[in-house]
Amino acid sequence: MRRREFITLLGSAAAAWPLAARAQQGGGRVQRIGVLSAFAEADPEVQAALTAFRQALQKLGWTDGSNIRIDSRWGEANPTRIRAQVKELVGLNPDVLLVSTALVLQPLLEESRSIPIVFTQIADPVSAGFVASLARPGGNVTGFPVASFATFAKLLEVLKEVAPHVTRVAVIFDQDQGPQAGMLRAIEANAPAFKVQVTAVGARNAAELENAIDQFAREPNGGLIVLPNPVTLGNQRLIVDLAARHRLPAAYSYRYIVAQGGLISYGVDLLDQYRQAASYVDRILRGEKPGELPVQAPTKFELVVNLKTARALGLTIPPAFPLRADEVIE
Repeated sequence: MRRREFITLLGSAAAAWPLAARAQQGGGRVQRIGVLSAFAEADPEVQAALTAFRQALQKLGWTDGSNIRIDSRWGEANPTRIRAQVKELVGLNPDVLLVSTALVLQPLLEESRSIPIVFTQIADPVSAGFVASLARPGGNVTGFPVASFATFAKLLEVLKEVAPHVTRVAVIFDQDQGPQAGMLRAIEANAPAFKVQVTAVGARNAAELENAIDQFAREPNGGLIVLPNPVTLGNQRLIVDLAARHRLPAAYSYRYIVAQGGLISYGVDLLDQYRQAASYVDRILRGEKPGELPVQAPTKFELVVNLKTARALGLTIPPAFPLRADEVIE
């Protein structure tokens, strides 16, 4: 063999080695990843997040249909449906599970304490009892929380900043999801400092959401804080429309809701959470234990305001506010 041919062959083999090595993990078998989302399959934001997850996995050498198989299930914010899908996915005995929200993680931990789990879209997992600590979660769970409970009090702060006339705030939450109570308590604890009366509004479906907001809007000087959960996120268009109809300033946790007409948001970049989740799935597939992978608390939060919505509500945004916002939507 000529020297140039040998060098070319050697270079090709070296380039192919990382992918080949990953394909050989687990004794050469295809690794199985279970994905259980609390949301509907048709939700475009969920699909965008899972696309980000798959793309990040591919960059790490894992391709669905090649060296991994991804089994996805969709909860549609229905606890009964989610419990059935938990049993179904656990029965497939996946190598790792990716889950979103406490509405999924709670029944999953009741079903399995051995299958590795990486979570997203969960608040304060230590206080919620899902992990022992952020540094050493222990057990079979690790992941990427959206915030501590205390962070959700920031929603009240920014709402009052853009709508100082608000003296009544309805906090819309899901009473079936444990961590939501912690978020609510953090907002209630800060309400006196902002001279605001907080009303807790539990809602499990669109009809309950609409009825609760209609009832709350009958009195003046109201505003909304919409906590992130499968019910509110699955009905985000309805909530935005109701807030506009009743002229209620509303604060949300995710940017994309403000892009669809919501007033203001403060929270993490969800797509980035799913990209990070792919890095932990990769490490678990390569043999690391989830209980030894630190839970990664977010370090950056996005503040986004929609000035068009503010004008429609008759609000005058303080001049300095858009200057410190991460994004201003006209």
